Amino acid sequence: MTEPSPIWLAPPDQLKLGQREVHIWRTSLDQSTETVARLRGLLASDERSKADRFRFEKDRRHYTVARGVLRELLSRYLAEPPEGFHFTYSGYGKPSLDSTNLKFNLAHSGQVAVYAFTLIGEVGIDVEFIRPEFTGDEIARRFFSNTEVNSLNEVTQETRHLAFFNCWSRKEAVIKAKGLGLSLGLDQFDVTLAPGEPAAVLRTLWDEAEAERWSLRTIDVGEEYAAAIAIESHDWEASYFQYEVGNQ
Repeated sequence: MTEPSPIWLAPPDQLKLGQREVHIWRTSLDQSTETVARLRGLLASDERSKADRFRFEKDRRHYTVARGVLRELLSRYLAEPPEGFHFTYSGYGKPSLDSTNLKFNLAHSGQVAVYAFTLIGEVGIDVEFIRPEFTGDEIARRFFSNTEVNSLNEVTQETRHLAFFNCWSRKEAVIKAKGLGLSLGLDQFDVTLAPGEPAAVLRTLWDEAEAERWSLRTIDVGEEYAAAIAIESHDWEASYFQYEVGNQ
């Protein structure tokens, strides 16, 4: 059964997360010079330094917008100034805040950034701009499990690119939720990938029982993208919001 496409809503004035709720946000990284400058002013010095290390101006702007919007969204949930948050990072770079039980994650690719916020527990989200030149057999064999490679070979040529990035985004969402980065080999667990097939973790090699605890869902952010969210719970509901950055 195909997962229903989300309806991206304008957010309410007052944001409140239920105990079994996940808020998923989408925003555009294509912002005016004035907006980028405003968002840069919200960043901590380490974030500005990281932005400045990107070789291309587009990448510097996109990182700045993605992190600035994260701070603005956190400000709406926690009623604190966006420039005042001090992130701590896991050994693999996942940001968090020690002062709250609010869990969050973000990802960006192409012109789109996505965010997830929840009180349930650790969450991972990923989005990938679909680039057909990266969907070859060699890359699939290098990073995917044998089961996934076989599944990829069974889809039609017309849907191969989407299937490849379905797999990639779902696996990235899981390892981000676990906070282990690429230290957890992408070939150490299996996910579904065929277009129209519900997202799911099928098997985890390190623990036979763990796959059943994970919930994976695809996120429709646009026809040129594949995106997914992962959380170690099946008892949750999602709300989808479109964030219009602007010069606030």
